[in-house]
Amino acid sequence: MPQLKHFAPDTDPQVIAKAVEEDGAIVLDDVIDPAFIAALRSETDPYMEGTPDGFDDFAGRLTTRTGGLMARSEKCRTLIAHPVILDACKLFLQPYCQSVQLHLTQIIRIRPGQTAQMIHRDRWAWGTHLTHVEPQFNTIWAITDFTAENGATQVVPGSTELPDDAAIAPELITQAEMRAGSVLIYSGSVFHGGGENRSTSDRIGINITYTLGWLRQEENQYLSCPPEIAKTLDRPLQELIGYSMGQYALGYYTPPGAPGEHPEPAPPQYALGHEVDNAMLGSAADLDAIAGEVGRDISD
Repeated sequence: MPQLKHFAPDTDPQVIAKAVEEDGAIVLDDVIDPAFIAALRSETDPYMEGTPDGFDDFAGRLTTRTGGLMARSEKCRTLIAHPVILDACKLFLQPYCQSVQLHLTQIIRIRPGQTAQMIHRDRWAWGTHLTHVEPQFNTIWAITDFTAENGATQVVPGSTELPDDAAIAPELITQAEMRAGSVLIYSGSVFHGGGENRSTSDRIGINITYTLGWLRQEENQYLSCPPEIAKTLDRPLQELIGYSMGQYALGYYTPPGAPGEHPEPAPPQYALGHEVDNAMLGSAADLDAIAGEVGRDISD
């Protein structure tokens, strides 16, 4: 059975990105401490306890999935913006985009008796249309210990190049066993799935994933965290959830109002009260980046 590589929490982001590229998944050990986990649970447990079990086999009939964590939990915001994770994410995804964005936040609680989830790829959120790019950089933070008995995530190391219809032999599957406070980092292309919980206690993890700035997000961040809530966040978090241009001419809007009242068009930051110099489709740097990619002057 293959094994996942484990790294220290202060590992260089370039090393992390390279390891995820090579193996599809790795573990960073002991990134957050028990005090942090206790504070996080005090913020999120009420929402988790109010979440019903899933209604199909894939979601898990003895599994709860609680989202909207950017708006609901200050401690979850710290995880979302973790500098080592974000730096590794940007390095990993930069061949395919000019900016990254938050894709999904979800507390996944696997209850005792839950059977193993189907082995799958997270990039299937967009069907099988993205085989030519890597669209995701994903994390599962262990809020409880992850063990073979309680449903530690199943992973198929090295499976990123397999075809989507590949038959995954059981001997290729390992489990992401890790202590509470550790984090599984994996790509959108690696085969994986929730494990079977044969224990008598819940297995709790927080799934935070990131994607290319030009793709539609799985969790609609603009509804989960609308402008009146997003205004209270630090600006880097505002931009990470999508209140920013995805690249030049991608993500602007026309503010409602009387003729001439607002700039037209405007970048998403304007919806949160940030000043903009002029109506714009994107920055000069964004336009230069596009021009560099296509190898021609597109300023006219």
